[in-house]
Amino acid sequence: MDIPLHAALVEVHEVGVLIRGQSGVGKSESALELVQRGHRLVADDVVRLEIFGADSSEKFLMGRSPESIRHYMELRGVGLLDIAQLYGSSAVRDEARVELICRLEPWMAGMEYERTGLERPREEVLGVKIPALTLPLRSTGGMASLIEVAAMDHRSRSMGNNAARQLDERLKESGTARA
Repeated sequence: MDIPLHAALVEVHEVGVLIRGQSGVGKSESALELVQRGHRLVADDVVRLEIFGADSSEKFLMGRSPESIRHYMELRGVGLLDIAQLYGSSAVRDEARVELICRLEPWMAGMEYERTGLERPREEVLGVKIPALTLPLRSTGGMASLIEVAAMDHRSRSMGNNAARQLDERLKESGTARA
């Protein structure tokens, strides 16, 4: 059994990143920029998610595009694009394991956003808890860069490297307070 979800899915540095957010927030544009940087589009607009694994500690999600729109992207102002045709077969992938969620939202003054990253919040999707980040959109920022670095950091954390924790420990050892 699989369920559809309004999102984009891109494989970034071998990490399946589910890009979520309200309609028109820039999910497809971010996915396109990631493809232009050499990453792989799995799905745009509709991601079909399927649960795998025997028990709760082993469960994971795989995402794919519905066959009818596989490898296509819709961009407001441009129209429909065949990403495999435009960028080649290496720019697309049929499915990817969902390992990170990047939720795009308009930047709001006064809103508190994550600044240290000691612990990654998790979002539950179909009973599977996945590390999730909220990325505020700013007119000066490139969301693809933030998603790219989030995927790289996720991969590093999965190998036991947590930069925020390492800096926190270094500051504690030196007696320096965090700002």
